[in-house]
Amino acid sequence: MSLPQVNLTAAFVTLAVAFACAPAGTNTRGTESTAAVPAKTVTAVPSAAQDTNITLADLARIEGSANAPVWVIVVSDFQCPYCKQWHDTTFPTLENEFVKTGKVRVAYVNFPLNSHAHAWPSAEAAMCAGAQGKFWQMHDAIFDSQARWSAASAPAPVFDSLARTTGVDMSRWRSCVSSGITKPLIQADFERAASAGVRSTPSFLIGDEILSGAHPIENLRRAIDSALVKTAKPGR
Repeated sequence: MSLPQVNLTAAFVTLAVAFACAPAGTNTRGTESTAAVPAKTVTAVPSAAQDTNITLADLARIEGSANAPVWVIVVSDFQCPYCKQWHDTTFPTLENEFVKTGKVRVAYVNFPLNSHAHAWPSAEAAMCAGAQGKFWQMHDAIFDSQARWSAASAPAPVFDSLARTTGVDMSRWRSCVSSGITKPLIQADFERAASAGVRSTPSFLIGDEILSGAHPIENLRRAIDSALVKTAKPGR
């Protein structure tokens, strides 16, 4: 993914653990387990034509000034109820206090858990909207309607309706989803986050720290302020 300033494997300190979603058969405290999290196997190799959509989707899930001194990597699963909880209660404050003020740059990283049947389809729906510059609009719409599509046996019609409300070109969006061209990007997200020590969602990589669970803004603020101090030190 296009985050040259961020090395996901450098985030190694578990600051705290709160309520989080974990893979089926694991402790919901997630980071207490060191077992590798199984990911969905993806064998598709993107063609040259697909590369453009993947690049656009990759860049679209980044929000904030390119000059922001600190990255906040949000590792999330659209079907995780704790991810929705965090999105609804804390994300707006993070945006207003840190992103819009130029202190933080946010990137959304997909971590679709095997315990959630619609985690992959929802991630693909969002990333395909991102290929048209509408990732954050679709991101919000998917979380806002989580109760509606997560209980559906076939969520595709709901995602189709949500995509339409974001204003994407529906023909392009449907082609993106049906072709599965964003699967390798989602898989790469999962693998890099897992390599960095992520075991549950939501998790946040801030500087050299990992916070696991739906943390309130106070906890994120402390981690961000610490990272800001470190970036301000001479030689860093």
